[in-house]
Amino acid sequence: MAEIKNYTLNFGPQHPAAHGVLRLVLELDGEVIQRADPHIGLLHRATEKLAETRTYLQALPYMDRLDYMSMMCNESAYCLAIEKMLGLEVPVRAKYIRVMFSEITRLLNHLLWVGAHALDCGAMTVMFYAFREREDLFDMYEAVSGARMHAAYFRPGGVYRDLPDTMARHQPNKIRSAKSTEKLNRNRDGSLLDFIDDFTLRFQTYLDEYHTLLTDNRIWKQRTVGIGVVTPERALNLGFTGPMLRGSGIAWDLRKKQPYDVYDQLDFDIPVGKTGDTYDRYLVRMEEMKQSNRIIKQCVDWLRVNPGPVITDDHKVAPPDRESMKSNMEELIHHFKLFTEGFAVPEGEAYAAIEHPKGEFGIYMVSDGANKPYRMKIRPPAFVHLAALNEMGRGHMLADAVAIIGTMDIVFGEVDR
Repeated sequence: MAEIKNYTLNFGPQHPAAHGVLRLVLELDGEVIQRADPHIGLLHRATEKLAETRTYLQALPYMDRLDYMSMMCNESAYCLAIEKMLGLEVPVRAKYIRVMFSEITRLLNHLLWVGAHALDCGAMTVMFYAFREREDLFDMYEAVSGARMHAAYFRPGGVYRDLPDTMARHQPNKIRSAKSTEKLNRNRDGSLLDFIDDFTLRFQTYLDEYHTLLTDNRIWKQRTVGIGVVTPERALNLGFTGPMLRGSGIAWDLRKKQPYDVYDQLDFDIPVGKTGDTYDRYLVRMEEMKQSNRIIKQCVDWLRVNPGPVITDDHKVAPPDRESMKSNMEELIHHFKLFTEGFAVPEGEAYAAIEHPKGEFGIYMVSDGANKPYRMKIRPPAFVHLAALNEMGRGHMLADAVAIIGTMDIVFGEVDR
């Protein structure tokens, strides 16, 4: 009887964002991975099919729930696809707000990624630090949309409303004294822009703390250097985008190569790696956070001195303001028809892609002239990256599978959509 050399192991779910639906079937020779077969489980949300039964506006909140770490970025691609088909012009102020919140979203995503990745590899403190910063970023989301995560703030033609002039303040309670509450409220006296500006000034210090904890930490380097190496050629062939591609040394970023909104008017750099390993991808994402902070600061400075409309004045696509709606019969009809029937999009098709925190996120939409998409197809970055897990993991130790899943920055809402 032949001796069985390899044995099969069910592995995972490991990563916090693989919550119960990533099962890796690993074929092992001792502790060395010979083959990795990702099974993506039963999360399937049928977002693309649901969109065919909803008006364009009703389908927008589903975008938040795809990659629920990059909410407004998903909305951005969806709105760009609709605007492309309608030939809709977006006010400049709305474009700056969109860019600012897209970069706030990039920080939210990368902070969770670094916290979860470090936690997977055995470092706990980073997770606490990252969530401290995410708390402020969620407050920014809440200030503009009323929701901490699923914002539905980007709308076809602009954004839901302008930036508020005040920030919500903490209140003293049984476990928080007036003095500690005053300390928490010290940067909440002004507008949302003041709060964001204050955050951009503090954020570099926080980033330095992460570098202190991880970048030269010998355990971190032992877990990431030389792990999951992907050459530039293979990265292209495998369809990598975003930090996964830039980590292999290819400077491809849609914000620079195919600019949308106002990215072509902002000053920022594209970080790239050299060796294409897990450590390089870590450094690329860390530098991306620094560049996002730069972009947010530039947007804050521009928005302070440039008031204006934040959504199109075409009331077939965007609702009239509340005052007009309550005092003018025609505007009331516009409001009623928009939220019951929606708006019709001319026959045709469009593809809009953005530089999502994880890579290229695209929405391909086909219209038959009705008020709902005839077909919608989502191009998520993480689904493509997951397909490379077998190639990246082969020849590595069992413990390295964890670091490779972490470096991919996978969220299953968009993988099994």
